[in-house]
Amino acid sequence: MNNFNFYNPVKILFGKGKISELPRELPVDTRKVLITYGGGSILKNGVMQQVKAALQNFEVLEFGGIEPNPTFETLMKCVEFIRNNEVDFILAVGGGSVIDGTKFISAAVFADGDPWQIMLTRGAAIKKAMPFGAVLTLPATGSEMNSGGVVTRKSIQAKLVFGNSLVFPKFSILDPETTYSLPATQVANGIVDAYVHIMEQYLTYPVNAGPQDRFAEGLLQTLIEVGPQTLANPNDYDLRANFMWTATLALNGLIGAGVPQDWATHMVGHELTALFGIDHGKTLAILLPGMMKIRKMAKRTKLVQYAKNVWKLSSTNEDLLVEEAIRLTEEFFQTMTISTKLSEYGITEKDIPSIISHLESHGMTALGEHRDVTPQVVESVLRVQLS
Repeated sequence: MNNFNFYNPVKILFGKGKISELPRELPVDTRKVLITYGGGSILKNGVMQQVKAALQNFEVLEFGGIEPNPTFETLMKCVEFIRNNEVDFILAVGGGSVIDGTKFISAAVFADGDPWQIMLTRGAAIKKAMPFGAVLTLPATGSEMNSGGVVTRKSIQAKLVFGNSLVFPKFSILDPETTYSLPATQVANGIVDAYVHIMEQYLTYPVNAGPQDRFAEGLLQTLIEVGPQTLANPNDYDLRANFMWTATLALNGLIGAGVPQDWATHMVGHELTALFGIDHGKTLAILLPGMMKIRKMAKRTKLVQYAKNVWKLSSTNEDLLVEEAIRLTEEFFQTMTISTKLSEYGITEKDIPSIISHLESHGMTALGEHRDVTPQVVESVLRVQLS
């Protein structure tokens, strides 16, 4: 196992009715709370009503319209709003995009100079951040219990990542009942996103990290088990609870501590979203099987382990184990009603040079746990997933 430092200060309030406990989690000197949210679904499903009822003794302001892929342009409007209204605390109510956006907002309020430097330095430019918490309504990204985020700048078609320990939420409230009204496509995207988060930290190479491997394998098996069921039974509390907590555990730092990590699938996926507007979860369902196919020799040992421990395959032929594990992974994504082929999203061979060009312009020329995922490798991945 590799050396590591682990730090996660986020308090989790999990379960039915936990939104009512919100007031006791706010700093004692809080007077004015800004609720950030997305397209307005929380106004229709009763979540906003619950939040406002819990905050009845505070002055509450609202900023809505944060996009599914939060944009720098929209987030900077919120930064200006905060500066003009003396906000004490921000409460992100929504999914990972709202929480990611709120992380950026909390830091950009105190940015010296151009706040885009937060993204260009991948978060290193953050020196101070406003306190904020979250009420999660869409499990997927794990943003509710980590210090990272992703922001898009529409004007230059860039989707970049950032992270800093100053932007951990102070707390996150996870009530599975808030997910009941989610469209099936968002649930499916969330399950795939969580699955690939786990795989980016697991499917690398062995470093004798037994706890992390066993934990990751259990989380993957849970998603395989509850994924199709939670789509079929949207109001089943236990299914939603298992999905919600698994998505959080997928990216809160535990399974990634002391092990090599990949993230090439995510970095290329961000380019597909920025260029073509494909849902983040869908880009991952396209790219992970392709990465596994093209990089199967470099990942062979862990692919065999994955085949045996997650999919419970028992062949003595390792080549067959690898191929079957890849097939079952792609089939699982398709079972979640998500296509794994680029052609299904209107992307053809002629679009590949543009994707590669954008990847290179963002410095993504040596990705993966071995830094060997070059633009040429990415091109092979895209081609194998065309149709």
